[in-house]
Amino acid sequence: MKYYLFIVITYLLSCIYIQKTYAQTDSQLLKDLRILSSDKFEGRKTGTKGAELARVYLSERFKEIGLKSFGSSFKQPFTFKGDKDANINGINMIGYIPGKTKDVIVISAHYDHLGIINRKIFNGADDNASGVAGLLYLAEYFMKNKPAKTMIFASFDAEEMGLQGAKAFVAQPPVDLNQIRLNINMDMISHNDKGELYVCGTFKYPGLKKYFITDNPNLKVLFGHDDPKQGHDDWTNQSDQAEFNAKNIPFLYFGVEDHKDYHKESDKFQNINKTFFTDAVNAIKTIVSNIDKERDIQKIFREKLKMKKQ
Repeated sequence: MKYYLFIVITYLLSCIYIQKTYAQTDSQLLKDLRILSSDKFEGRKTGTKGAELARVYLSERFKEIGLKSFGSSFKQPFTFKGDKDANINGINMIGYIPGKTKDVIVISAHYDHLGIINRKIFNGADDNASGVAGLLYLAEYFMKNKPAKTMIFASFDAEEMGLQGAKAFVAQPPVDLNQIRLNINMDMISHNDKGELYVCGTFKYPGLKKYFITDNPNLKVLFGHDDPKQGHDDWTNQSDQAEFNAKNIPFLYFGVEDHKDYHKESDKFQNINKTFFTDAVNAIKTIVSNIDKERDIQKIFREKLKMKKQ
């Protein structure tokens, strides 16, 4: 009886510690989302003052976290053709954490949105300030918990104009494409009333399913939206992971189903689900960490057995 009581007390204490840790780090997570989706950034449309302000903020956060840059700046400029065949300039923000091997995981999220339409600011809190805030959170975590694989953190521009930032990245990558083992893309991860976070990519790469070990009963991480037979409901090519998929680079895309605020002025910070967002980012962190360490369910089970014997 005393042994079971000890286990219960230890479990409760660990939960309190985890909650305190989440509270400390999640405050920055929510702060990043709130700032990036504020009116100051004017909807972060590619080529606007708002997009430039977003890049200034991202550059400051990359520096605070301690990310390294490829060259003298985090900026990766590119040019593409717009609707009227005019040249449009975009800028990706790229930083990285060196790992113990040359294998690379690219963690991505686009920072652009729709800008100002009919004098109304489309803040894009869920789409996709949420993914960028999640990217910063993961960068901070892996800076403190050094990864085995090199991790590139890519905040892409011009996703709303046809995945242009991701296209530019794979066309002129900062490392050899053959070194990139996986793309983790986050696009809309903060707004779901059912506690459902979808992951797209395991239909084509079922071997990745073994790393999905999460222990939050309030969050449902669901596989789906990646069967080509689903037509429009197949998300494989609907965000930046499409450009990695086109190069046969494995991918996982985390996102939510469309909601009432999707691509509307009402996609504001006050309309996200804060608890869901926090839970989603922490689940993604666990999954990415499992992949980096190659910790599947069997390895975790063996680790627990080893701990019990000690």
